[in-house]
Amino acid sequence: MKTKYTIIAILIACCVGNAQEKPQKQKLDTVLISSTRIDLPFKENSRTIDVITSEDIKNSATNNVADLLQQVAGVDIRRRGTAGSQADLYIRGGSFDQTLLLIDGIKMDDAQTGHHTMNAALPIEVIERIEIIKGPAARVFGQNAFTGAINIVTKKQLKNTVSTNVETGSFGQLNGSVTVGSELENSSHIIHAGKLTSAGYRNNSDYNNTNLFIKSVFNKKAQAIEMIATFFDRKFGAENFYTTNPDWNEYEETQNSLIGFTTTFKSNNFKIRPRVYWKRNQDMFLLKRKEPNFFRNLHITDKIGAEANASYTSNLGVTGFGVDMSKIYIRSNNLGNRNRFMTNLFLEHQFKLFNNKLDVTPGIAVTYFSDFKFHAFPGLDVGYRLNDSFKIYANTGNTYRIPTYTDLFYSDPATVGNENLEPEEALSFEFGSKYFSPKFNGSFAIFYRDASKLIDYVKENEADRFMATNLRNLYTKGFEVNTSYNFKLGNLPQNLSMGYTFIEDEVGDLNIPFSRYSINSLKHHFTSRLSSQISKSVNFNIIYKHAERTAGLSYNVWDASAIITVKQFEFTLTAANIFDAEYIETGVVPMPPSNVLFGLRYGFN
Repeated sequence: MKTKYTIIAILIACCVGNAQEKPQKQKLDTVLISSTRIDLPFKENSRTIDVITSEDIKNSATNNVADLLQQVAGVDIRRRGTAGSQADLYIRGGSFDQTLLLIDGIKMDDAQTGHHTMNAALPIEVIERIEIIKGPAARVFGQNAFTGAINIVTKKQLKNTVSTNVETGSFGQLNGSVTVGSELENSSHIIHAGKLTSAGYRNNSDYNNTNLFIKSVFNKKAQAIEMIATFFDRKFGAENFYTTNPDWNEYEETQNSLIGFTTTFKSNNFKIRPRVYWKRNQDMFLLKRKEPNFFRNLHITDKIGAEANASYTSNLGVTGFGVDMSKIYIRSNNLGNRNRFMTNLFLEHQFKLFNNKLDVTPGIAVTYFSDFKFHAFPGLDVGYRLNDSFKIYANTGNTYRIPTYTDLFYSDPATVGNENLEPEEALSFEFGSKYFSPKFNGSFAIFYRDASKLIDYVKENEADRFMATNLRNLYTKGFEVNTSYNFKLGNLPQNLSMGYTFIEDEVGDLNIPFSRYSINSLKHHFTSRLSSQISKSVNFNIIYKHAERTAGLSYNVWDASAIITVKQFEFTLTAANIFDAEYIETGVVPMPPSNVLFGLRYGFN
């Protein structure tokens, strides 16, 4: 242990003596937000949107999306395991069912349960950037974007390259991957295959994960067609993920796959982007790993969708509109065999006034569910540009979440669903400002959400089963600040970024003796990262995260990484939780102690 801290201390000393910022290859003010129908540069959007660039990903000291998102203030990733085996996604105090994940704009919501949202997260080697939309996003994406949405944007091309990556470290971790880029005369391809294994950092926490990813563009010289295909297989010990019994040794296997085809038609003023896709999720859970017949759940969910998003530019501004239709099927030994048809209609228009300084964007989404009928989500964004660097904005919107099939129909000896549940609802407000310059970027936002009919699992008597019930009203308010500062030491670039979010929840009166879901938001959440280029070939990164939850638990976690580039070789050292903090993010599952991971990457050009 002392040797490990000595290594970290030496790296920090090198950073302090020679630190320099790595240049940002992707400037935020040039990023075009792709998760909206109206194409807008990042700094012109009148919403709170954070962007994690490819450089941020490289300097994050992580090897998966779940750990990466933990470094964003206001995003609460509650892990039950490592390497993304089980992670719940929360934004601004919402629940794990209230945040929507998208892959290149394709909605990855799972009708079974929000616990599997992060199963669709991609390997970081194929990610160009991640767009994090905070606040009500139902007007843009429909239901499930209750408190926000996260869009993972994949790389467009890798030219003709092959890169291999091998990592090994604490807890018997052994990771390997191959990423291939191919540019042909009339097509391009990105292929990634990866394997992640570990013996686990505690009893029954081993995992064996497989990642497969393909992105191809065909017919580039004429009407280009883009295809994306993914397959993720995860097998992991789920010790006390959902129970507190130390003798059961729970076990879980999940599979998540996606295939989608997209093309774009453009004219001078009109653009339309049609898409078809199929998403599949499979979840098998054993209450006793060594006794499969004791209690076993198997759920298979298929979603088949077609959508078309369009925008039209006229003298009156830009109009965005679209339609999204999908059919969901679930086959389950616990939830039954069920299906649902959904249709979403979207319409918004951006007006620009006063020499384009003022933008006003009203919009509405109307959704039909075969089992929950019609619902509408109106919203309004307003922004005013004081100068080229500074903008103030405000937005408001209604948002909505229909119950999952687990909420409606799940049953075990301790829990029962409720097929009479109603959708959750909320009205949200936000006011913020953004500032951009070559050296400094900053943003500030105040937010408020009035949510009703929230679903909780409650019971009157201790001997009763918990039942899903619409009974909770929740009033959430808070603010957040994000900054990024670029500077140089000895002509080598440095970057220091910091973020802070404060959340205060007020729960409506509950006259229920027993409640399963207590509110446990990140009341205080502070994140920071120093990315320092020590020399032309050496980069050092250190990340600090402070979290204090509503329930009172507080913890501090430090991570660090060093990247050494020698011609086509890249050597990495990643140290997680370097000061060995003891903490829990959710349930009764302790997070890993201090650990290290050594990596070697080689690129063939």
